[in-house]
Order: sequence, then structure tokens, then C-alpha cells
Amino acid sequence: MNLTSSKKMLWASGAMLGGIAALLAYFGNPKNMVICVACFIRDTAGAMKFHQAEAVQYFRPEIVGFVAGAFLIALITKEYRSTAGSSPMIRFLLGVMMMIGSLVFLGCPLRMVIRMAAGDLNAYIALIGFVLGVATGSLALKKGFSLGRAYETKKSGGWVLPVILVGLLLLSVTTTLMASSESGPGSMRAPILLSLAGGLLFGAIAQKSRACFAGSVRDILLLKNFDLISVIGGFLVVMLIYNIATGGFHFSFSGQPVAHAQHIWNLLGMYVVGFAAVLAGGCPLRQLVLAGQGSSDSAITFLGMFVGAAVCHNFGLAAAAANAETNAPGGPAAAGKAAVLLCIVILLAIGFGIRKREDRQ
Repeated sequence: MNLTSSKKMLWASGAMLGGIAALLAYFGNPKNMVICVACFIRDTAGAMKFHQAEAVQYFRPEIVGFVAGAFLIALITKEYRSTAGSSPMIRFLLGVMMMIGSLVFLGCPLRMVIRMAAGDLNAYIALIGFVLGVATGSLALKKGFSLGRAYETKKSGGWVLPVILVGLLLLSVTTTLMASSESGPGSMRAPILLSLAGGLLFGAIAQKSRACFAGSVRDILLLKNFDLISVIGGFLVVMLIYNIATGGFHFSFSGQPVAHAQHIWNLLGMYVVGFAAVLAGGCPLRQLVLAGQGSSDSAITFLGMFVGAAVCHNFGLAAAAANAETNAPGGPAAAGKAAVLLCIVILLAIGFGIRKREDRQ
């Protein structure tokens, strides 16, 4: 089935993705986080003890599902293509910065839309920053930015990440090697088999529909093409219906689960994510899908996000959520704010300092 054949099919794809997210939320995934790529990579890094934040440690089967689902559907539809060699170290750094921006906002672009569907006005502030970041990245593309050409490699090269993730998931299920939160977001989870099945289906649909939160905005700005935004629209509508039906819709800045109302840092955090995502060629979700269909460059970006999650929690860069009981406003500490500003400087240097050139054979 060609999920990109029409806007109706793209809307339907987004609705299916929303349905999967709603199902996982209903069966136990964290409210207002549900299926956040950045948050789930952070939880997985914590489970593997790359950081010691006890509230966010759990090996999330959905992450495995995103990659493996895209891998399997790409094999079935003969879209699998193992490639590598397009500025891997810069891609690694972009992955680190996407994670820093996400954890200052407390969510990736996918969670931003999930929070918007729950009435979280902080996410609408973040949306402004995200669009501005995508716009800056798009300007860099127009000015000639390029990470260079990726080259075809041995087919087995693209199998490495899916196989490793499946192996780690088996270890998490059959041994006690992984850490697991007893409270906080890391303790909130749907049943393992449901999480894995949901992730597999989510990854497959995202691969066939080319779902990308940064790409959808970039296409509007550069090409006046509104096709990919249809996927996001379908997802948003289904999650909105789910939240209203279950009493999870609260139209406010305060009282939102795992969020803060430090507006400038919500905006700048997602500015970093949008800017870095355009330079890297896709949002965090798209990076996992591309890695699944054979891109070692996107696998490197995923590793950057993984390391970025550890760095954020080991060095106090991640924002704290507001706490109504203690009246703590939440938001990033000084180190997190400095990291975001540094990321912006580095992104500007990368985006407007690297120019497209003819690749030599």
C-alpha cells in the first residue's frame, strides 16, 4: 500500500499513528509523553546505566520497534538500502544537540504535538521555536548547506543497529542487567508485548508515510508542499479526541504533567531541535526510521541522541518539571540554559559555514 499516494492516505497514516499512541497511553505509558522518541531514548540510556536519574530508567520496547518496524517494512517493500559516509561526526553532534534541546523543553517534536493535543499551552510556545528553527535550517539549505553524499555499503551494514537493539531488548527481558524505575515516568509503561507491537507498527507506518515533523514544516517553507503536514494533522486530531474522551485535555500553562512554563527556554529548546533536525535530514523519529531502512548516518545520529541523553542527566542540563505541591516552577538550570545557547552558536556555525560541493568519486 502506498501511504503517500494522496493527502487522504497521509491523513489516514497520521490517524493510525495517533491510534497507536492513544492505545499505549490507555494501557499505561506516561500521560502527555506517551511515545516520545527523545524521552524514550533517555529512559533506555538510563536502563543501561549511562545516567543515574532513577525516575527515568526503563528499556523502552518502542524504540526497538521504531527501528525494527522500519527495517522489516523496508525489506518487504524492497526499499532497504545500506548507506553511510555523509559527515558522521557532524551528524553525531547534531544528535547530541537535538537531545539537549528536547530535554530542555521536555520532549521531542512528537511529544510537542502530543502535549498540544492535551491542551498544554507551553507546547504551543515551543511550536513557535520549532518552526523558527526549521526556518533557519531551511535558510541554511538555500544558502548551500550540505553534509555531503552518502555512499552505498554492504547490505549487512544497515542490519547492525536493528540487531543490537533486539539483542538488548532480549537482555532487558531475560536478565536483571538493566535498571528499571520504581516511580516516576520510567515506571509508567504499557505491557512489553503491546509496547513492542505498537512500536513495530508505528515504525512501519512512519517509514511508508515518510512521517517527519521537521520535514513537514521544511517542505511548506521551501516547496509550498503541504503533503507531509497531513500526517501530523491526522496524528494531532486522534490524540485530541483521545484526550477529550478520557478527561486528559487541560487548556492551560500550569498543571501539565512533566512540563514547565519557562517560555523562553521552551521556545529556544525546540528552536535547537528544529534547526538541528533540518541539518541532519530529519527529526528524532525520522532518524530512527532512516536507520531502520539502512542509513548508518542516521544510526550515528541516534547514537548522538543516546549520548546526549546521558550527558543531559549526568551534567544537569535537562529541565525539571514544575511541581504544584512544592510550587517549584521547574525549567532548566543555568547549565541547561548555557548548553542551549552554545548549541545555537554551533548550529549557526555548522549551518552557514558548510557549503555544498561536488563529491569526488
